[in-house]
Amino acid sequence: MTTLNLMGAGRVGRTLASLWARHGVFEIQDVLTSSLTSAQEACTAIGAGTAVATIQGMRPADVWMVAVQDARIAEVAHALAATHASGSSRPIVFHCSGAQNSSSLQPLAELGWRTASAHCILSFSNVAATVQQFAGTACALEGDASACETMRAAFESIGAQTFGVASEDKVLYHAAAVFATNFLPVLQSVAEAAWTRSGVPPELIPHLRATLLRNAADNITRQGPAGALTGPAARGDVAAIARQADVVQAWDAPSGDAYRALSTLALRMAGH
Repeated sequence: MTTLNLMGAGRVGRTLASLWARHGVFEIQDVLTSSLTSAQEACTAIGAGTAVATIQGMRPADVWMVAVQDARIAEVAHALAATHASGSSRPIVFHCSGAQNSSSLQPLAELGWRTASAHCILSFSNVAATVQQFAGTACALEGDASACETMRAAFESIGAQTFGVASEDKVLYHAAAVFATNFLPVLQSVAEAAWTRSGVPPELIPHLRATLLRNAADNITRQGPAGALTGPAARGDVAAIARQADVVQAWDAPSGDAYRALSTLALRMAGH
């Protein structure tokens, strides 16, 4: 069976390794994290693998997964290049960052390794829950063609829907995911602060949060973004938007800037 070494074993690393082990896609071999204790805990959670204390102690493998924080990917690539030569096997090494492309692994590419990146569009908030939710997850692949083909088969074996992203488009691709997920809590926080400032009873805010978010998500799912748009932008009421923008700006300048920018996008989407 194809062997896989895991460097970093947070929620993403544990989830993917667990799924690959369960489905017999990879033999999980060596696991390296910030400490031997955490590596042992990761192996227990995955249900496979051997905890190691140092990068020098990791055995050669067919595939290496770098599942560390984005800021450490280049550092890990340099360390791996300094301690493990590829020989003639040309192993695959990939990282799981959404924002970085495979060039972060360049020191290994220079040694003949096949480099790639693989990013799953899914919230890895809880390993057990994510394992259950993973089937159908979209996964972006980028990098060396043969590495991507191997990883495509591996991800599709655990239920992912894979697609390719060009290296130069990786940052824009990830920014789209930020728009779709990370900004929603920010916008909700601004809305709740404005409601509180304008006198909405605090005990009503959780109900507003649940109802409006659920209805918005349902409408977008059924009708698409343009069909779900409501409010002054949908009507093309530019005067109302300007009045509201001025009031929001006076209350909180960054929120006012966001209101104007989002209203411009909303008007464009509505065709006004």
